[in-house]
Amino acid sequence: MSDSNTRGNYWSTPHGAAVIFMIFAVSYFLWTEHRAHVIEALPWVIVLICPLMHVFMHRGHGHHGSDDGRAGSSTDKKGEE
Repeated sequence: MSDSNTRGNYWSTPHGAAVIFMIFAVSYFLWTEHRAHVIEALPWVIVLICPLMHVFMHRGHGHHGSDDGRAGSSTDKKGEE
């Protein structure tokens, strides 16, 4: 049996279920007790999430500048032929 088959999904473990429960509980109490504050903070939360998404979503692009200009040279050669 390979190593990937022995690992389970984190969210289906008891620890993951506890984390999900805590997230829902905190969200519920924030909404019921501090609804006005949560609604006032939503535009700022969205603005703050944008840079974080930009940083963490660009992981798969690789290191910029490490291709030694190969991408540009292949398009230049096609135009010369």
